[in-house]
Amino acid sequence: MKKISKKGAILFALFIFPLAFFLLLSTGINNFNKLPVVTSNVKNVVKIDPSRTLELKGKISIVCFLGYDVDKVKGSFFNLNQKIYKPFYGFKDFQIVAIYPKESQLQVDKLKSDLGDFTNMVKWNFVAANDDQIDSLYQSLQTTYSLDPMKYSSRAFIIDKDLNLRGRNDDEDFEDGMLFGYNMQSVAELNNKMKDDVKVVLAEYRLALKKNKRNRKI
Repeated sequence: MKKISKKGAILFALFIFPLAFFLLLSTGINNFNKLPVVTSNVKNVVKIDPSRTLELKGKISIVCFLGYDVDKVKGSFFNLNQKIYKPFYGFKDFQIVAIYPKESQLQVDKLKSDLGDFTNMVKWNFVAANDDQIDSLYQSLQTTYSLDPMKYSSRAFIIDKDLNLRGRNDDEDFEDGMLFGYNMQSVAELNNKMKDDVKVVLAEYRLALKKNKRNRKI
């Protein structure tokens, strides 16, 4: 009886366990939960300044709105920098796009300098725009939040490579479950929600890339 048990254990270790692990892994990939698309066809930032090569399409972008009084709200962007930018800026297609009124240029230059004291700014992109352009871009997000009169939003938004706004449709902190953007003033929300959601979007594209590579080999 003991010999049969040992043989069974060896058989399980050599054949059954690897097969079960493979099936579990395959199921996990097939049932991978993507981050919901909450708005389609977000306006591309390249329309604000066609002379620049910067755009949202083909990138995983975090979009934020700095407003006129950058000095007053710069703590939000330090939070975003620490909790979201630094963990992810090493990914090839990741970027932050910060939209600001042209009149705020001096304050924005100071913000860039302050962030640059302890951050590699290679994936931070700053785009100057007039009020109408800022309003148009923000309205294309189709959120339930309002851009304040100073053209600032406390929310940061995840835009995928296909110009879709990603967020949650089952968030426990909202009555309708809809989370369109993440509160930069809340370190907890950036750390516990946005960071996880950015990971999901990045994982989606990594899995898609691996699948395409496998299909080319077949």
